Amino acid sequence: MQRGLLLQYAIIALAVLVSAWVVLKKQFPGVVRRLRGRLALWLLKPQRSPRLQALGQRLAPPASGGDSTCGGCDGCGPSPPKQH
Repeated sequence: MQRGLLLQYAIIALAVLVSAWVVLKKQFPGVVRRLRGRLALWLLKPQRSPRLQALGQRLAPPASGGDSTCGGCDGCGPSPPKQH
């Protein structure tokens, strides 16, 4: 296979992967958060190299919590209509 054709296939594959990641993040944010968490935990094991552990720390999803931030429980939405 020629180098140019191989490079073209690699660029197309990269574009498809990036596009799939963007769609996954927008349509299924909970799934992406769980995947990032699992991958980060796998990378942060003590027997891993320091480089992989650093990658795991960067990859870990931000912590949700605290009373001042939204945890995604949908409890702060509009109140239900009153029944008469």
